Amino acid sequence: MPIFRAGAGQAPAWCELERFELIALQRGERRQLPRTGQREHLIVCRGLLQATSGATTSTLPEGGQLELTAAEAEGYSLTALNETLVFHAAGHWGSITSSGIFTARPGTPPTHDTPYPYAKTTTFDNHYHDCDEYWIILDGHCRAVSEGQCYDVAPGDCIVTGMGWHHDVASIEGEGPLKGVWFEGTLEGQKRVGHLWEPQHGPAEPKPERM
Repeated sequence: MPIFRAGAGQAPAWCELERFELIALQRGERRQLPRTGQREHLIVCRGLLQATSGATTSTLPEGGQLELTAAEAEGYSLTALNETLVFHAAGHWGSITSSGIFTARPGTPPTHDTPYPYAKTTTFDNHYHDCDEYWIILDGHCRAVSEGQCYDVAPGDCIVTGMGWHHDVASIEGEGPLKGVWFEGTLEGQKRVGHLWEPQHGPAEPKPERM
């Protein structure tokens, strides 16, 4: 599970997500985003944003998203309608399986997921995907698990989990919750959508080079 932060040249070579940034804007502040990738994607993490791409202007609340593909305009114009935090991704994904904002909380662990050997104090589930997934931590500190290894992560960290590898949130510092962005790339293998658990969906088949 490689971990990298915002900026170019940090993501492993196999990643469809090549770079990302977290953009904090004050009310009324504007920002121009020139094109930097084959495909680009915005998610509003907090606040209310006006985004213009070509001739189209959209007002996006928290959780709102906008994608820029190769056939579209050369960038975005952003205007914060109140204090806003925006996730901006660039890369070469074939498609986005799903993306959005997630939370994880301390509590009793679930029992339907894949069994695990580590101590756990959250309600999150240990799962795998038929695609690569990226978690970008926004608020909170946690111990994340992927490929059987534990990693302590903080706001601004991007956690990369390759297709077929299990990943989990084992514990959260303090009372939580943990808040982050999830971003799932192109479906592969059996092309099943969502969280997959070995008791229900069968053994995971991870790609060993994606570590």
